[in-house]
Amino acid sequence: MVEPGKLMTTFAHAARTEVMKTPQDVAAMLKLHQLGWGKKAIARELGISKNTVRRYLEAGGVLEYAKPQRNSLLEGQTEWLAQELRQHRGNADVVRQELRRQKGIQVSLRTVQRAVHGQRMELQAEAKATLRFETPPGEQAQADFGTMRVQVGAEWVRVHLFVLTLGFSRRVFVAAFLDETRTSWQVGLERAFLHFDGVTYEVLIDNAKALVKSHDIARHQVEFTGPFLAFARYWGFQPRACAPYRARTKGKDENGVGYVKKNAIAGRCFDSWAQLEAHLQWWMREIADERIHGTTGERPRERFLQEREALKPLGGRPPFVQVRELSRVVHNDLCVEVDTNHYSVPWRYIGEQVTVRIQDQGLSVFYAGEPIAHHPLSRGRRQRRVDPQHLKGLSTLKPVVPTVGQLQRSLAEYAAVAGGLG
Repeated sequence: MVEPGKLMTTFAHAARTEVMKTPQDVAAMLKLHQLGWGKKAIARELGISKNTVRRYLEAGGVLEYAKPQRNSLLEGQTEWLAQELRQHRGNADVVRQELRRQKGIQVSLRTVQRAVHGQRMELQAEAKATLRFETPPGEQAQADFGTMRVQVGAEWVRVHLFVLTLGFSRRVFVAAFLDETRTSWQVGLERAFLHFDGVTYEVLIDNAKALVKSHDIARHQVEFTGPFLAFARYWGFQPRACAPYRARTKGKDENGVGYVKKNAIAGRCFDSWAQLEAHLQWWMREIADERIHGTTGERPRERFLQEREALKPLGGRPPFVQVRELSRVVHNDLCVEVDTNHYSVPWRYIGEQVTVRIQDQGLSVFYAGEPIAHHPLSRGRRQRRVDPQHLKGLSTLKPVVPTVGQLQRSLAEYAAVAGGLG
């Protein structure tokens, strides 16, 4: 055993030959050591010598350093910095911005990086030491949204990609939406259930505001919204939410979203929303299902054979009731507009007030309580659905010029298309 006097002499010599480490640096060493890292691995990770790591580990903490340290603008902010760094997933520049906004403290990025160096090493250690949580067949699915700008037709559209990953087989389901509302979440989940012809016992999601009312981290209590709980009861799965700012608890789907962005979408453009959806269907079937998964070493399609029987059957349930009613006036182009898309009605209702009802991926139009038109719901933007039956008799009418700014076609164009129907 080393005598105390000699140990202090050794530490003093170390202080003269190497810059002393901050408490955050030492905390990172101790954290890595607790996670089972060896001294050499810790030294290599932190960019210091193995002897330095050994000295601090033997001391069990920060060594006393005789040289006085200058007062720092960040003195007393250690706990706040650690919380912000974790919240912003290790992004020191965002922490610097929040430091100025919330605390009125303006420092350089390098100053913040030095102050949070230890916490960043700890976050990296947690990330590297995370044990992959494997689930049995049919036990869990993980769902999330990811957004990216995609060229659809002549415009760039912000596409919201819904991705659901089965925990055991790693099969993925992808669907494109224009938002991340509760309806989009529920439609995405239902389409995934139909795609896999079954439901897992639980579905793990992030803390989407559309689904989660509150999440008490300390008490491990999650309060989901009433409509989402009703949806979960209808399909018979248990909803779960990962802890805020700790997305690695949902890592399979986090990886799935990135995989979809980079492999299925990046660098591609599409003539229409329908072409985008058709491409995603092809990509799931021909690429995602057939690849050799990096973790399981198997093709998801083949591994799904073990999971399929474990899924809860759909039981012939129809889609969860989702009704949306809107009031619209029929435009001069004999269409009603909903979410930038246009749907035709019989021409004689031009200028009339009608009710639009959206349910089960279909759109119906009612006048005075009577149905006058029905169309499949368009999920893209600026699409036009025209039923030729709605044009009957149109060629006998005098063309109507639409109001300036409506960006709609005149009846003359439809009359030409109709070719004298009547």
